[in-house]
Amino acid sequence: MDRRTFLLAGAALATAACSGPSGLGYWNLFSGGDGSRMMDMVGAIDTRLDAVTLAWGTPYYTKLAMAAAGGRAPDLAILHLSRLPGFAPLGLLDPFDDDLLAAHGLTPDRFPPAVWNRARHDGRTYAVPLDTHPLVLFYNTELCARAGLLENGRLKPIRGPEQLLAAFDKAGLALAAARDVNPWRLFWTLYRQQNGQGLLDDAKALTALRLLAKIGATTRFTDNNAAVALFGSGQAGFFWNGEWELPTFQTQHTPFDVAPFPQVYDRPAVHADSHSFVLPHQRGRDPQRTAETVAAVAELIGQSLTWARGGHIPAYQPVATSQEYLNLVPQADYRSAAAQVELDPPEWFAGAASDLQSAAGATIGAVLGGTTSPDGALDELKATLVRLQNTPRPA
Repeated sequence: MDRRTFLLAGAALATAACSGPSGLGYWNLFSGGDGSRMMDMVGAIDTRLDAVTLAWGTPYYTKLAMAAAGGRAPDLAILHLSRLPGFAPLGLLDPFDDDLLAAHGLTPDRFPPAVWNRARHDGRTYAVPLDTHPLVLFYNTELCARAGLLENGRLKPIRGPEQLLAAFDKAGLALAAARDVNPWRLFWTLYRQQNGQGLLDDAKALTALRLLAKIGATTRFTDNNAAVALFGSGQAGFFWNGEWELPTFQTQHTPFDVAPFPQVYDRPAVHADSHSFVLPHQRGRDPQRTAETVAAVAELIGQSLTWARGGHIPAYQPVATSQEYLNLVPQADYRSAAAQVELDPPEWFAGAASDLQSAAGATIGAVLGGTTSPDGALDELKATLVRLQNTPRPA
């Protein structure tokens, strides 16, 4: 597709999606339970939003980029915060006015620094975080109790690789790692727990890969749907994935609880992302509509207790510290992860549904599956990074 076709397609798409008679155009990528909760939030606020749900992942981000490149994007959109480096520097987002945000109570002190700092580019605010959604450790309370892993009904603290492997050996682990990006999330967590700097420190990367190889050799290695089924049916004591699977197990009445991702190495850290509100670039953005859009963001943020019921940790601290949220269990049990989040590296080719996650996930998944050695995977990861770094950035 040449640039002219790209821009025309983006303009046509945006015009079709933003043609509501009076409401503000709002694009999101939420389906299932998250989609229902978001529509409940949209329906509960005073500002009218004409919400359009697009397919998650690459299709969503391609369409959003096309619309923004043509300057005819919706008033508001959802962006994974990890994708900001691929959008803000290219002019695909319009910055928020910090004074306008402050007038609605959306100030830096009311958000976790780990996500607010990533919401800014060149000294300006380009995103307002709705949540953090980290990896967590689900555990079957009945199986773990029989394995002697509980204390006062809660999972005993797990520290270090040996304790982690021993716990998985006693109760079993269902791991979503085949044809999935989850292996990348696991790797990035273990890498950053060692305070791994930059995209790849060979020694620390190899340490993480070797531990993942040991885990893969003794676990129920499978794809996400099968891993969910294994844990949900009581065939594994642990399930290592994102907190977004929580409603599934509640619906199935699985006897489970949730713990933050264990600290295996030097520092607490966990791969996470943040669904955030952004202003996609509009040619001649209207100040009045923008003010109404910021008001809508503040209203939606204020509804984030509804959002938290799906498992996500509210980013807005007045909600995250409220008694209503603290009474919400097991969601509140892993809220400490919000201070420990590690987004993907701030590169244009990284982030949710990115080339980095896809390629690295396949390589690390092969380590977990036992078909690639840690040393071989390290070489593949380095080659992937060289390829991505040498790929011309979209203009």
